[in-house]
Amino acid sequence: MFAGRTKLLESLIRSIEDQQMHLVLFGPRGIGKTSALHVLCSIAQEARYVVRYISCGERTDFPELFRAILNDIPLLYHENYDPTSDEIEDGLNFGHLLPDAPLTVAALSDVLAKISGTRLLIVLDEFDRAHGAEFRRSIAELIKNLSDRGSRVQLVIAGVAQNLNEIIEHIPSIRRNIIGIQLPNMAAEEIAELIANGQAESGMEFAQARRLIADVALGLPYLASLISQHAGLAALERDDSQVSPADVETAIGRAVEEIELRIAPANRHQIDRAFAEGRERELGLLSRVALQNSGRLDDMHVHEAIDLKVPAQDYLQSLSDLYGLIAPINDDPRDAYAFVDDGVPVYLWMRLMQDHVLRDLVMQS
Repeated sequence: MFAGRTKLLESLIRSIEDQQMHLVLFGPRGIGKTSALHVLCSIAQEARYVVRYISCGERTDFPELFRAILNDIPLLYHENYDPTSDEIEDGLNFGHLLPDAPLTVAALSDVLAKISGTRLLIVLDEFDRAHGAEFRRSIAELIKNLSDRGSRVQLVIAGVAQNLNEIIEHIPSIRRNIIGIQLPNMAAEEIAELIANGQAESGMEFAQARRLIADVALGLPYLASLISQHAGLAALERDDSQVSPADVETAIGRAVEEIELRIAPANRHQIDRAFAEGRERELGLLSRVALQNSGRLDDMHVHEAIDLKVPAQDYLQSLSDLYGLIAPINDDPRDAYAFVDDGVPVYLWMRLMQDHVLRDLVMQS
C-alpha cells in the first residue's frame, strides 16, 4: 500500500515530462524505492508511455535484457512503419529488427532512436545488485547516446546507495545527462497515512498504537509495515480488532527475531561481543542516527546522539577497529561512516526499542 511521497512523485514526473532527463533514485534499503517506482510506472502508463520495469540481479546481462525489452515493443511505434503495414498486422515487434549478432550499445541506440508516437520509460530497479562492470558501462553509454540523439526513451535507475556516486561509480561522464534524487525518510504524517491505509484494508483499529509504531519506524515504510503487520496479528491472536501498545511490543520482539536471521554470523558475533561489554544502548543510538540519515554516521549527528569525550572521528574509528560493524564511506566529503551490513542498524535499533517499550509498559501496569 502506497502512502505519502506526493512531492517526490511530483519531482519525478517533472524530471521525466518537462526536463526529459534520465533519473537515478537512490537511498537505503527499506526506504520505499520500489513502491515509489511502481506508482511512477502506473502514472506513466496512464499518460500513454510504454513502460518496462526490470528488477536487476547479479547475472543481469545487457544484450539479453534489452532484447527482451524490444521484443515487447510493437512495430506500431516505429517511425518507418505505417499503422496498416503487413508487419504491424502480423504483430511484429522491435526485436525482429535486431541482427543475430551480439547486441551492442550502438546497435541498440540506433533501434531505439526510431521510436515514434509514444515515449518509452525503462525502469531498472535494484541496480546496485548488478555488479558487472561491463553491464554498468553499457548502461552509461546507452544513456549518453539517448541523450545526444534526443531520443524518446528515458531510463529510471534505482538502487541502494548513500550517495549518487555509489550508483554511477566509474561512469561520471553521464552526470550531465541524469538527475539524481535521494529518497528521504517519510514524514510522520506520511507514516500515519500508511498505517491508516492498512487499517482501512484490514478492518483493524490502530488508534492506540499509531504513535508508537511511528516512533519506532523512524520514517521507514518497511519498518512501519513490518511492525503494523505483526501487531495486527498479535491483536487477532487475542481475538481483538483493537491493536494495543502491548501488541506493538510483541510485534517488535517478532521483528527482532526475523531480522536477526538475516544478519551474517560474523556480524552477529560482534554484536554479541559489544552487548556483553555494555554497549547495547550506545549502538542503538548510533543505529538511529544511521536510519534517519540515509545510513550515514557523520560527526555532527553522532555528537548529537551520544555524549562523547573524544572527537567523533576518533570514536567512530575506535568502534570500527573494535567490532568491525562500521566502516568509512568511500569518497565521502565529510568522512562519514556507515554500518557494513544494512540489516545491522535495523536490528540494533529494534533491540533498543524492544527494551524501551517493554520498560514503559511495565511502568504503566
